[in-house]
Amino acid sequence: MDLDRFPLLSYVLHQLDSNLHAPPSMAAQQTLLPSFPLLSDPQIMSSLTQSIPKTITQTLFVFNSLGSRPNQSAVSSARSKIAQIMDSLSPEEAAKETEIYAGVVRLDEVHDSYEKKLKDLEEDLSRVYVTEVESMLKSSQEVNEEVVAVLKAAESGGIIERIDLSGQELKLIPEAFGKIVGLVYLNLSSNDLTFIPDAISKLKNLEELNVSSNSLESLPDSIGMLLNLRILNVNANNLTALPESIAHCRSLVELDGSYNNLTSLPTNIGYGLQNLERLSIQLNKLRYFPGSISEMYNLKYLDAHMNEIHGIPNSVGRLTKLEVLNLSSNFNNLMSVPDTITDLTNLRELDLSNNQIQTIPDSFYLLRKLEKLNLDQNPLEIPSQEVANQGAEAVREFMRKRWDRIMAEQQQRIGVEAERHGDETGWVYWGTSMVTNLVSGVTQTIGFGGGSGDGGDKKLGDSHYYHQL
Repeated sequence: MDLDRFPLLSYVLHQLDSNLHAPPSMAAQQTLLPSFPLLSDPQIMSSLTQSIPKTITQTLFVFNSLGSRPNQSAVSSARSKIAQIMDSLSPEEAAKETEIYAGVVRLDEVHDSYEKKLKDLEEDLSRVYVTEVESMLKSSQEVNEEVVAVLKAAESGGIIERIDLSGQELKLIPEAFGKIVGLVYLNLSSNDLTFIPDAISKLKNLEELNVSSNSLESLPDSIGMLLNLRILNVNANNLTALPESIAHCRSLVELDGSYNNLTSLPTNIGYGLQNLERLSIQLNKLRYFPGSISEMYNLKYLDAHMNEIHGIPNSVGRLTKLEVLNLSSNFNNLMSVPDTITDLTNLRELDLSNNQIQTIPDSFYLLRKLEKLNLDQNPLEIPSQEVANQGAEAVREFMRKRWDRIMAEQQQRIGVEAERHGDETGWVYWGTSMVTNLVSGVTQTIGFGGGSGDGGDKKLGDSHYYHQL
């Protein structure tokens, strides 16, 4: 029997007895949860399960025993045949002749009767849900005088620009909040919210939204309609993803999605949030950065520590305004950094601690503004941990000397080979080849980057070494 036509009933039955009743299909759940976002609330679920009649098991058993419902064209044909027979034969003869057709019609009518019972029960459950939600909302408003005062002020035509309802134990945001069109600042942090209603999209002037420290499992797609939003704080929730529509919030300068369960970022996030200056995504389960992150040209602060990041794309070098970068505590996952990280010439703080990094790029000396550097808890070989412990300036000086030494050794080899080749043409040909090999080949063996985790090899024309030569 397919209960997907009655998704709410199917969901409640599964909650009532998971051994006896299977959960609704994923497709049914995707249509169910947006319409009934508070199904996980214990109070609401208790009311719903209590609304299930004791006869439901027997009803489902009989319904399941009926088998498939007859084809409707067959039922129509049977009704037509019965009418014809009844008109042409006596009642006794007609009863015999119509028996087979009557069986089809009766089976269809029984199906219809039981389906109506399930449909009525589905509608009853929906009404119970609405009643319980309204009761919770009314109770919340009765207890919270601040909410009542805000809504009354809005209804009376008062201009409200700032609302702070943090720590009020709110379980719901009243839909009426969407009518406060002049709202600029809304703080709903440290409550018991499990969802944000679509009505929030009506707050066209909203610039700062704080819903941190709640129980949100998702954000509505309509959040992308907040075109003036500058600061969004959703940290400390249960989010597993951010909606793709967040890229439409082009005014965002600060986004805090830390302390969630994010496994990825929207693929288009960088293309839309080009004004973003601060991105906090620490303490999640991110494995990779989307390629579009390199389009965040104004990004100054990026904290992605305590994730599962496996690699940093070469394009990270395009974030030239970046001042603070924290990639610490990605543990066994982060094994290398690309040499393009040294294109971040405005970088002041870099934390790569608690990873599996063995070498840093030899061009590291180019990070002249770097003041704070943490390379602790890595299996460092170049530079040694002893040098790393001395701070950014010591590491920079070590890597500069290492680079000078490498270059001197290569120049010496060029001279020797030039004498071996003798004529000038051969020397130029060989020298050019040698320089090319130095930049594109030697980098693979002496730690210039280029590992499997850095997103690919750097082109010759983009390389610091190429310009140095």
